[in-house]
Amino acid sequence: MMKTTLARVLLSLLGCFFGATALCTAGEQSRPPNIVFIIADDLGWTDLGCQGSKFYETPHIDKLAAQGLRFTSYYSSPNCTPSRAAIFSGQYAPRTGVYTVGTLARGEEKDRKLVPPQNRTQLPLDRDTLAQALKASGYATGHFGKWHIGEKGDYHPGRRGFDEAIVSMGKHYDFATNPKADFAKDTYLADFLTDKAVDFIARHKERPFFLYVAHFAVHTPLVAKKGLAEKYRNKPAADGHHDPVYAAMIDSVDESVGRILAKLDELKLADNTIVIFTSDNGGVGGYVHNGVVFAKSITSNFPLRAGKGTLYEGGIRVPFIVRWPSKTPPGKRCDFPIMHIDFFPTFVQIAGGKFKARQTLDGLSFASLLENPGATLKRDALYHHFPGYLEGKPGLWRTTPVGWIRSGDFTLLEYFEDGRLELYNVKDDQGQKINLAEKTPVATRELHQKLVAWRTSLGAALPEPKQNGGCLALQPPHASPACVQILIIPLSN
Repeated sequence: MMKTTLARVLLSLLGCFFGATALCTAGEQSRPPNIVFIIADDLGWTDLGCQGSKFYETPHIDKLAAQGLRFTSYYSSPNCTPSRAAIFSGQYAPRTGVYTVGTLARGEEKDRKLVPPQNRTQLPLDRDTLAQALKASGYATGHFGKWHIGEKGDYHPGRRGFDEAIVSMGKHYDFATNPKADFAKDTYLADFLTDKAVDFIARHKERPFFLYVAHFAVHTPLVAKKGLAEKYRNKPAADGHHDPVYAAMIDSVDESVGRILAKLDELKLADNTIVIFTSDNGGVGGYVHNGVVFAKSITSNFPLRAGKGTLYEGGIRVPFIVRWPSKTPPGKRCDFPIMHIDFFPTFVQIAGGKFKARQTLDGLSFASLLENPGATLKRDALYHHFPGYLEGKPGLWRTTPVGWIRSGDFTLLEYFEDGRLELYNVKDDQGQKINLAEKTPVATRELHQKLVAWRTSLGAALPEPKQNGGCLALQPPHASPACVQILIIPLSN
């Protein structure tokens, strides 16, 4: 009798245990995933081992890629500020007015054929941000690092949806922070930001959190953590990757990713955390035209053409890795084109939020692609509009005013100064060496008409001609397709 009673008690206890475990598991599954978004500054297309570099060493990011999913056609803006504005507003640049850093009238006035419009450097306050959307969905929100879309007063990220926000950029040692934070005199900025990130994770482990780690590395000035460049000093250069200081800076970003992943593992949060790693624009390199180097190259984006500050692939196509255990198939790739405007709707959907932004969202959620990399989205094209100048050498530009569209495997660029059109099949010709505009006039015209229609629908600000007459590009409101001159320019990588 005693044995029977004991057996019943044990069975009852086991039932309670397994029932509690099932409830606990169900609770964990019902909790929205944490989101960790790590963004490097000026990191190029091949600046990672998993992206093909044989010089830079990135074991932690490579492991993240092996465990997760690589997007091979992710597009940013050509430089820092507009990328960040797009990420946090979910809008194309013509809606926010944020096109570049500083002014669109870069270089010498005498060398500019058009008069560019005014540029905004702060994300308008009448736009809701991604951080506000996630906070409204119950997330703890933290930002550490570069913000670059307004730092004073109400533009500070601490007033735009982040519960905690420390901004710093510009220097890798002896840096300033806003608000002021304490740190040892010899602290390297990437280490400081990582310290703040892992502390944030530890303090918010009991609830969903959104952590945005915005490194200033690998942006100039090129300054590595003391002694780390020696690791690369005698290493043979490979495919345009050669600078030991730059390599050491990438090493520090990789170390940061490793520390964050280790903290997630330690706290048993990894299985319910989405980790994203990307860059705000292409690497600084590849500036060669007709055999002439027209800007300093720190790295190489080869096989992509050109680099930061251009709307060629090397300027806007950047690494993008996402790991979401049990959701993203490990070691796979997705080739469907996505863009920085897509983060806002994607994260809100994943968070289970019903947040409705005050502004129109131009992006689409790519959540379905995370589980099925072979799927597609119901979107015909992606766009860019850059109505200004970015200088290289005197008289030579990284870019003049230009529009861009990607539809299917093709990108078309329209240069506003002379109406020049360039059409490339970026699937077969990643280096954009063969301009197909003259050979395929029908396809060129169709893409150009789409680009013009998109600009018109957004009321995009246009550069103005210095003089009237002739077929000068984009005579108001837009140049007609019949007025476009199709020019072929020999390229050199």
